[in-house]
Amino acid sequence: MTEVAQTRPTQRSQAKADRRAALLGAAATLFAERGFNGVSIEDLGSAAGVSGPAVYRHFSSKQAVLSALLVGVSEHLLEGGTNVARSAPDPASALHALIAFHVDFALSEPDTIRVQDRDLDALTDDERRTVRRLQRRYIEQWMDVLATLHPSLPSVELRMRVQATFGLINSTPHSARVGGTSVDAAAARPVLERMAWAGLTAH
Repeated sequence: MTEVAQTRPTQRSQAKADRRAALLGAAATLFAERGFNGVSIEDLGSAAGVSGPAVYRHFSSKQAVLSALLVGVSEHLLEGGTNVARSAPDPASALHALIAFHVDFALSEPDTIRVQDRDLDALTDDERRTVRRLQRRYIEQWMDVLATLHPSLPSVELRMRVQATFGLINSTPHSARVGGTSVDAAAARPVLERMAWAGLTAH
């Protein structure tokens, strides 16, 4: 009975986490399609397979959903970037790994990118500052790696190269389409990775 008692909370916690993730996924899709102001709590619940009021078991408001989505993705990028850079055996490998990591993100979460582009201003001032702080740390992480490969470059140029690379990769929701048809991720990935590497390391 002890094992059952210990397992049940874990199962409940996992179910709650899964429902929360489903709500965030639905939010990314709906916010990307309609904009933050064009989506209701009922819409979010319906898309995730729950009633509108059930959303409040996971989030206090629609604003809290947007905050969790945009702050969460910034935290994910910073943590993931830190892990891949630390795991690389040398600076060149670290930069390749960061590029691949960010391309993976852009190809797998184009809706989240659209939401950030359009609805970042819908966050509260504090939430926006949190996102910006996390983004700066992520940029600086890339700059540190790039500086080891190009020690003569001033920090202003390092930052410009990194931000331009993010602009390239994050344009995927728009650029990875030809004539209204989405380009296969397997075809888009090597193109984005080559262009990012070339832009970051050009002499």
